[in-house]
Amino acid sequence: MDYSNKNVKLAAEVVQSFMTISKTLVRFTQQNASSLGLTVQQMGIINTIYSTPSATLKAITEKLQMSKSTVSVNVDELVKAELIERKISEEDRREINLTLTAKGVTLAQKSCQNASSYKAMMSALEDISEEKIQELMKTHNELLANLRRCNLPV
Repeated sequence: MDYSNKNVKLAAEVVQSFMTISKTLVRFTQQNASSLGLTVQQMGIINTIYSTPSATLKAITEKLQMSKSTVSVNVDELVKAELIERKISEEDRREINLTLTAKGVTLAQKSCQNASSYKAMMSALEDISEEKIQELMKTHNELLANLRRCNLPV
């Protein structure tokens, strides 16, 4: 990369900006998860099931964009901790639905109450006009679509 090139410099600044914001939000999320005795992945799974009762492993994998093995290992741990239960789907006996136990619901509610990354973002957005926020979201969506078209190998 030629860092003297104006376009390369700009791209690097945008990437660094996204990385810094992402790391900051992850720290807030990690604080929330650890205060509940969970990992970020486990909290994501619990919150997904809370917002989508009887979610399948596949649905959670897609929504959280995590590998099936990562979700599966975390689900096993959450079952052992008696926070979620596996139930055979009534519509398709090959499918397993995941539901929260009463203990899991309580934890999900606490997670939503704590939601420090959302609270921090709401606070950060307070002094920015709704018009600018909508423009930001539009730009993010355009960037994401353009990045997905790059099809770079992972």
